[in-house]
Amino acid sequence: MRLWKVELQKLATELESEISVCHFPPGTSKWNKIEHKMFSYISKNWRVKPLITRETVVSSSRAPKKTKGLEIRAMLDENVYKKGVKVIDQRMASVHLVQADFHAEWNYTIMP
Repeated sequence: MRLWKVELQKLATELESEISVCHFPPGTSKWNKIEHKMFSYISKNWRVKPLITRETVVSSSRAPKKTKGLEIRAMLDENVYKKGVKVIDQRMASVHLVQADFHAEWNYTIMP
């Protein structure tokens, strides 16, 4: 979560724009209507073909063309990411984070 906030700070500064973040509380994704709408179609598509290649996974993650009002875009991210990146307290202190009044641990704005 620390690296997420540091990277959002970079983006906010680059875009010169505030970025507000509202996380779902732990354990609530099962009630997230967006996830249910998207993942039900993705699961249906995945049942049709064996997921042998990464390209198959990405292409079958898109919503069927017949579905009205739902558009799912998927692409393969071939970037290589370092594992175990540590964010020191000094770097974390450079994040201009303003916590929301309601559940500040889940809701905050990162200022440019």
